[in-house]
Amino acid sequence: MKNKGYTLVEIMVGITIFMIIIAAPVGFFVSSLRAQQKILFSQQLLDNISYSMEYVTRALRMAQKDINGNCINKNMNYEITRSGNGIKFLNYHNTCQEFYWDNVSSPRRLQEVENAVTLPLTSDDIDVISFKIGSADSWDQGDSEQPKVTLYLEIKGIKSQKAELQPEIKIQTTISQRNLDTQI
Repeated sequence: MKNKGYTLVEIMVGITIFMIIIAAPVGFFVSSLRAQQKILFSQQLLDNISYSMEYVTRALRMAQKDINGNCINKNMNYEITRSGNGIKFLNYHNTCQEFYWDNVSSPRRLQEVENAVTLPLTSDDIDVISFKIGSADSWDQGDSEQPKVTLYLEIKGIKSQKAELQPEIKIQTTISQRNLDTQI
C-alpha cells in the first residue's frame, strides 16, 4: 500500500515559501501603520499649537501703547519679561496681559497671565522646547516704525512613548500692531 502523505522536508519547504511570501506584505502593512501614526501625531500637534499661536498673535496684534505706564514702561507697546521668555503688554481691554514660557513645569508649556489669573495655552501633549521673542527695536515711540513682535517657538509632541513618533516643529512669526502707532 502506498502512503499518500507529505514528508517533513516537503512541509518545511512549503512553510518557508509561505513565510517569505507573507513577510513582505506584513512588513509593508506595519510600516504603513507607523507612518499613519506619525502623521496623526503631527496633525494633532499642529492643531494644538495652531490654536495657541492664533490666540497669542491676535492678542499681540490688538495691544495698545501704555501711555500712563500702569502695566509696562511708559509709552511702550510691549515689554520683555522673565529673562527673555515672556512678553507683557496692555491689551485692548486696558488690562495687563503676559505670555511666557514655563520651562519649569513638565511638560514645558506656554502660559498666559491676565488679571492675576494664569492659564496654560498649550496642552499636556505638547512640550515647548523653546520660546523666544525677537528684537524690541520698534516698541517705543522714539522711531517711525510700526511696533512688531517676532516669536520663535520650538515644540515637540510627547503623546507617544516612541521617539520616532514624537514630531518636532519650529515656528517663527512676526506680528505687527493693528493700530497705527508711528510718528507723523
